[in-house]
Amino acid sequence: MNETGPELRDIHLPADPSWWPPAPGWWLLALLFLILLAMAALWLRRRMAHRRWQRRVYLELDRIAIEHASVPDASRLSVEISQLLRRVSRLLDPAAPTLRGEAWLGFLDSTLGGEEFSKGAGRVILEGPFQRVTTLDADALLDLTRRWLHGVLERDDIHV
Repeated sequence: MNETGPELRDIHLPADPSWWPPAPGWWLLALLFLILLAMAALWLRRRMAHRRWQRRVYLELDRIAIEHASVPDASRLSVEISQLLRRVSRLLDPAAPTLRGEAWLGFLDSTLGGEEFSKGAGRVILEGPFQRVTTLDADALLDLTRRWLHGVLERDDIHV
């Protein structure tokens, strides 16, 4: 003690808060980030699978066109295109591949928006396989098929 009063010491501040463990808000933010990251990964995985499947479908159509160019067989072309369309149509409606005759062509027309299958170049996929000699416009049929596939495969509500 001195003449002016007791000897006081300076105020001691508490230690700085530790960075670990984080506050609950940071835990929630980290959880939200992980959930968003998982959702983005799933979306990307689905998107890549869809793109891979699209590429395989277009490659199959290209293979059919190349095969027809090297060995023209109208009956075989109409059968292979019909099979390809039936496989892809399962994405739109699981019962679509079981449709027969005019109902099948009507389904294809309704998807494309027109009457090119029931009254145009696409009619050959219904009649061609059963005729001994089939005459068809292969380029028109392949173009029609490519347009139908493009319309179906580019839709946002289709998931492989």
